[in-house]
Amino acid sequence: MAIDTQTTITGPHTAAPVEDRLTGRAKLVLFVLCAAQFMVALDFSVLNVALPALGKDLGLSQSALQWAVTAFALPSGGFLLLFGRIADLFGRKKLFLAGLALFGAASLLATLAWNPAAFLAGRALQGLGAAVIVPTGMSLLTTTFPEGPLRDKALGISGTLLSLGYTTGMVLGGVMTDTLGWRSTMGLLVAFAAIVLALAPGLLPESRTPERPRLDVPGAVTVTGGLLAVIYALSTAAQRGFGGADVWGTLIVGLALLVGFVIVESKASAPLVSLPMLKRRTVAWGNLGGLVTFSMMSAVVFVLTLYLQETLGLSSFETGLIFGIQGVASAVAGAYAARFIGRFGARRVLVGSLLGQGVFIAALLGLGSGSGALLATVAVSLASMCHLGAIISYGVTVTSGVPDEEQGLATGLVTTTQQVGLTVGIPLLGVLATTQASLFDGVRTVLAIDAVIVIAAATLIGLGLRARARA
Repeated sequence: MAIDTQTTITGPHTAAPVEDRLTGRAKLVLFVLCAAQFMVALDFSVLNVALPALGKDLGLSQSALQWAVTAFALPSGGFLLLFGRIADLFGRKKLFLAGLALFGAASLLATLAWNPAAFLAGRALQGLGAAVIVPTGMSLLTTTFPEGPLRDKALGISGTLLSLGYTTGMVLGGVMTDTLGWRSTMGLLVAFAAIVLALAPGLLPESRTPERPRLDVPGAVTVTGGLLAVIYALSTAAQRGFGGADVWGTLIVGLALLVGFVIVESKASAPLVSLPMLKRRTVAWGNLGGLVTFSMMSAVVFVLTLYLQETLGLSSFETGLIFGIQGVASAVAGAYAARFIGRFGARRVLVGSLLGQGVFIAALLGLGSGSGALLATVAVSLASMCHLGAIISYGVTVTSGVPDEEQGLATGLVTTTQQVGLTVGIPLLGVLATTQASLFDGVRTVLAIDAVIVIAAATLIGLGLRARARA
């Protein structure tokens, strides 16, 4: 049930409310939900600039550092759809609180980690907690606030704080690592989870889907197992090559599971992913754009973090400031993206944003082994502005023209694409930077491949969506 709101009517003949204002309780509910989403976004970025210090302290090699990110991203993306469906069955509030508790406990384990295995276990459990928090938090928001201006306002605030959380994490990560050590970045998440968990039970309403859909366990098992196996195989191959039987065996198993997932979803009565929905051209091409922009930008941020600290010798604080500027640029782009979409259309903005992202990533090939901080700051900020434009426009592209009764499936695909993109980018490309003859050569290799992929994807999406417009 939606919480009460205040409605202001400007004249005696007004037939519908023209302004919806959040009550005091509604503001507290929104604060709790947004704080949880902010916390997850913070976790995606707060550790990035601390990776070199973390690696030295725990004995993680450069080639193994990507697992500090991947260990979190794999479960957060792989289990997202499953927990969203479980919440529909057993109650969103209950699962949301359970996710917060798991996230807080996992953050404590990562803070106190005594060896790489303990730290990576904590990161994996954090990702599992995030896979619970993200879908349940979004469902609680959309079911708590009624459709219309009030929900639009709530979603706008939530989206802004998600972007702010990523930016804040980059800056805080640098400051805290330099002053208090890398463990403080994980300790911050413990405090955050404890505060939200203390406030949430008394504020959030319980909600569940009345029709109680069936749980697609086979679909969840095959897609999660497939993603885990494929990404593990690719990450291992990037470190040791494709010569090992374990690499090929794991890769084959992963691909077989993903094929099995497609078969399972085609026959499931309540699938995690609607295959007929993917036949819509705007849905398919739009999600491809989302997958590319998220995966390729995450790889850029990862390798630039290593480049700035290991090659140029910048401190964690200085690196955090550079990414802080990037975040401000993204926020500016977010403020104007809707205007561009309204004027030029979501499809054109998506293609143009991807092209811009690819071009500015290519500009990073001008980085030098002894200098390049200014170029890195400017180019990654401009690339991030285009990246945010792509994020917003791909979501609009995917959901436009979809009937109201299918909007839930469409938005579920948008969220899944985001999580999978964040999951696969660093294992696929980021690890190449640490396995070349020198880190600098590895960074240039990753940036070149990254730029080619983004520009090629923009071209294909442009042709695909133009064909749709002519049809």
